Amino acid sequence: VQLQASGGGLVQAGDSLRLSCAASGRPLSNYAMGWFRQAPEKEREFVAAISWSGGNTHYSNSVKGRFTISRHNAKNTVYLQMNSLKPEDTAVYYCAADRRMAGAAVRAPDYDYWGQGTQVTVSS
Repeated sequence: VQLQASGGGLVQAGDSLRLSCAASGRPLSNYAMGWFRQAPEKEREFVAAISWSGGNTHYSNSVKGRFTISRHNAKNTVYLQMNSLKPEDTAVYYCAADRRMAGAAVRAPDYDYWGQGTQVTVSS
């Protein structure tokens, strides 16, 4: 499966953005999906994950209550709605696919396929 992330941009603190991750090559419903982010000189960190059906989600403590992960399998797309953005949310955001459909894994090595990333910059 190929993944294409989009929707990043430059926003001010308190604004919202919605990231999209479009899948091609295989049905998105075959995978659990996750979002990760990586800031300059920092390790890639888990943001959110969702099982293949959308029935199981998991968030990092730093985004819980502000970000929402969702999916539309018929459109082969996963979303990350980001509200109340903070400067510390600035990073390149990556979507990833996990062949273990029921999972909502939090570790990057658990994911099998990765998109190319989209830059999110939040100014104060």
